Amino acid sequence: MNEPPSMMSSTQEDILSTLKERPAGRLKIYIGSAAGVGKTYQMLLEAQRLRSEGVDVVLGYIETHGRAETAALVGNLEKVPLRQIRYQDRVFDEMNLPAILERRPQLVVVDELAHSNIPGTEHPKRYQDVEDILRAGINVISAVNIQHIESLNPYVERLTGVKVRETVPDRVLAVASEIINIDLSVEDHRERLRRGKIYPTEKVESALRGFFTPENLAAMREMALREVASKVEYQTEEQRLLREAGPLRRPERVVVCLGPDHAANVALLRRGARVAGRLNADWFAVTVVRPELAPGKALSPVRKEFLKLERLAEELGARFEVLEAHSVLDALVSFVDEHGITMAIFGKNRHVGWRLRIFKWLTLEFLNHTEGVDVQIVDTDERDASARN
Repeated sequence: MNEPPSMMSSTQEDILSTLKERPAGRLKIYIGSAAGVGKTYQMLLEAQRLRSEGVDVVLGYIETHGRAETAALVGNLEKVPLRQIRYQDRVFDEMNLPAILERRPQLVVVDELAHSNIPGTEHPKRYQDVEDILRAGINVISAVNIQHIESLNPYVERLTGVKVRETVPDRVLAVASEIINIDLSVEDHRERLRRGKIYPTEKVESALRGFFTPENLAAMREMALREVASKVEYQTEEQRLLREAGPLRRPERVVVCLGPDHAANVALLRRGARVAGRLNADWFAVTVVRPELAPGKALSPVRKEFLKLERLAEELGARFEVLEAHSVLDALVSFVDEHGITMAIFGKNRHVGWRLRIFKWLTLEFLNHTEGVDVQIVDTDERDASARN
């Protein structure tokens, strides 16, 4: 997805260029089941502790949501002045990315990782600002709720009926050196809401009947616990493999092989994002079409569908490729060889009759024609897949 051109001055760009030569910063993420579990509070506690130990800490952006206990913890922590952006006759406060890069702290605290920036800043999304900060060699502590993780988005909507529009790609969590789950029991969470600790009094009853029902909170809590557990599991496995294989270990690279069913492809992309995220792997989304039907052709009947898939793939952190060929098998095998792929993911979605026979033939022949490539066949019926994710 194209980003707007940088609005940094030449001096700011020079600073970023210089900082990029430093080792990448480390990202720590506090994750929670929903608003009000205490993510911001814990970030500020850690910032105060690190400051007392001599670490150069600044607050890049903190949202206290009017909670007195949280606001009190800001205390004497240095705050990087926010930028004021005028948009549609209103003035908005946004995190000041150029000022953070110029200040060069050891660590910056950035709240609301899934936030969408007002037009006029360097990037559309705050997580992209964080990526710039990390590339500059500055450590970051941030926070996000589980429902904002991109690949979990459809499952959250199905469970809660709430469509979450601000999301963070799985690749951002994949690069985190540490993810901490801020856990709170369902009843304690609802009690905090009743006491006005999360939202203003006039919003409490509607929140209790809406997103904050016991069923929704229990589902979100379980999802957050499983996300952090899977991150720990994969980090442990990765460390074991590194010890066993040494420096010559082949880096993981994943390809998601898309098919003709658009709805199945959307589910397959989201599953691929989770697999690649857990492996901290580069990944691709590819589809094979006959040359005369390629989306680049002005009258291609699939042009709009391909554009939608491309946008979603890029939002999830994949490189999207359209392979023009008469043989699906030959095109996929060549792509795997050329790009050093270590895992291929195929989607199985209610194939019947001749479609099932073709699918079985394709996957078996793919296995026969490739070496050192793991193959995953996943169910792309999201109604069933959500229960296993």
